Amino acid sequence: MFEYCADPETLTGLTWLSCYLTNGKHLLFYQSFGVVLALLAVTAPVSLAFGFVGAMAARSTFPPFSLFGKLYTSIVRGVPDIAFFLFFVIALDQAVEYLRHQAKCPDWDMPVRQGSDFVVCDAAKMPLSTSPQWVHETYGFTLAVLTFAIVFGAFAANVLFGAMRSVPRPQLETAEAYGFSPRQTFWRILVPQMWVYALPGLSNLWMILIKATPLLFLLGVEDIVYWARELGGSKNARFSDYPHGDWRMFYFGALLVFYLLLTRISEIVLDRLMGRLTLGQATAGGEAQRKAPA
Repeated sequence: MFEYCADPETLTGLTWLSCYLTNGKHLLFYQSFGVVLALLAVTAPVSLAFGFVGAMAARSTFPPFSLFGKLYTSIVRGVPDIAFFLFFVIALDQAVEYLRHQAKCPDWDMPVRQGSDFVVCDAAKMPLSTSPQWVHETYGFTLAVLTFAIVFGAFAANVLFGAMRSVPRPQLETAEAYGFSPRQTFWRILVPQMWVYALPGLSNLWMILIKATPLLFLLGVEDIVYWARELGGSKNARFSDYPHGDWRMFYFGALLVFYLLLTRISEIVLDRLMGRLTLGQATAGGEAQRKAPA
């Protein structure tokens, strides 16, 4: 990055360190922090949408919808995250390639399943081997978002379902007495008030989601854990322009600080959001605010 970094063997001290921390692989390491933040920013609302749909289905009076909602929350919550990530991504990727294979290669005369191998024609691969690198990265990131959203959406569905049931029944009955339709009661009374009951559980889910981001490497995404392990391991002059010993402790220490800062900022934001939601509400939080000035 700097002009004096042309010959690393002539560098010492801080100049060596400045060149080491600004080489190409370290820039990818810094970029991976943005990938984690982008994953959180995209996955959180998508998971919430999955959870809301799952909660609505679970409380539906139509038996197939109710069964679907309850099965979704029970099955996904009952499977370990790491097992789901390993299975679902492979299954989804192969399903997409199989459908593309049937559409693009109808004359293929070989079986798709060949022992333990899954073989499709080149035109059906996702993404294509000739695709630019950003397409491969976008595809992997999309799979990661979808996988995280399905898993955490199931937990969010359980939280939202409980929050919907926590809204006092007399308020719903009052709305019905004023002539509100079931749809109006749901959207104007139930949904606005359920968030104060859901936020504690959703806050915990957000923290768990943050801690789960290191699982990105299972989905083929080069995340901060991948680069910390890659850069921190011992390097000698044969394999690196900047040889060094085992520095993984320093890299993973930096990740520790990053995650602690992220969770602390999250706690501050969530506490303020809870304060706004409970203001004037007949809940424990609202009662605490009412008594605070006294």
